[in-house]
Amino acid sequence: MSDTVPHTSVRALNWAWIALVAITIAFWRLAPAHFTDTVVPSVGVTALVLALTFVKARVILRYFMEMRSAPRWLRTGTDVWLVLLLGSVFGIYLL
Repeated sequence: MSDTVPHTSVRALNWAWIALVAITIAFWRLAPAHFTDTVVPSVGVTALVLALTFVKARVILRYFMEMRSAPRWLRTGTDVWLVLLLGSVFGIYLL
């Protein structure tokens, strides 16, 4: 990073990266093959994966796509978009 980036910004990016790695590892651990030999659909696991997807997408949007400094309407718009998108995916899964 350049010398003009404040230290707190670099620290926030590092914590965001650590959170993304932790969520990725959690996704891997949630794979059904870790629990049984046969893969059975689970509404609970699917809901948890979609919730973690929301968190991961929000961290990427805020820290790596610079939405932290965007206008409030744009930050709210991206949050609403994520909720609608993941809610639609979950609704389709339940059908």
